[in-house]
Amino acid sequence: MIAHHEVLPDPDAVARAAAERLVAVARAKPGRIGICLSGGSTPKLLYRLLAGPEFREALPWERLHWFFGDERVGDGPEAGSNRRLAQDAFGDLVPPGHLHPIPTDGTPQADAEAYAAKLQAWYGADRLDPGRPLFDLVLLGLGEDGHTASLFPGKPEAREDRAWVVAVPEAGLAPFVPRVSLTLPALAATPLILFLVTGAGKRAPLARLAAGEDLPSGHAKAWGETVWLLDEAAAG
Repeated sequence: MIAHHEVLPDPDAVARAAAERLVAVARAKPGRIGICLSGGSTPKLLYRLLAGPEFREALPWERLHWFFGDERVGDGPEAGSNRRLAQDAFGDLVPPGHLHPIPTDGTPQADAEAYAAKLQAWYGADRLDPGRPLFDLVLLGLGEDGHTASLFPGKPEAREDRAWVVAVPEAGLAPFVPRVSLTLPALAATPLILFLVTGAGKRAPLARLAAGEDLPSGHAKAWGETVWLLDEAAAG
């Protein structure tokens, strides 16, 4: 596993660097391509960039399949926010059946089980083979408490090492709504993880990671390469 970081001027530059990486991944692989998406403000910039005139024609949309690292679930207005983020940005560029959102209309446990079944159907097996990734690229963010996806410090879901998807009945950070999250083993099953980290609010968790603190984001490492794309405000 290789991990390194790049410091870029601002969130727009981080989004552009991620877009260029995603295009390179898509062009390098024949056949279908699985991308695992993240929520948040910087991914929003990335998704709009991908759907914009500069990158739209560079992507083989007919071969791209979009999955999600986590989602807010339940009957509140926050449910499905990551799905809506991608839908609003990509619009009709995504062919029918190529966006694979996490279900949000059952209990967190039922939604987690349903998404695990969907991922296993995509993969063609119920166990991960180190020679065959689940995703071609995983996008992740860093929470101000050190969480990533919906794996929060001190919560049992961050220590799950067998299941691919877990219910998160109690979030560790606002909004305190139930979540469904991919686990560290599922997120790791890729040749490339890109962490998109922007803003001065991320300096503290980055410092805690650098000091060796045991945080979920520090354990999210790809089978291949893990790249942290930081803007100058986050890097300090």
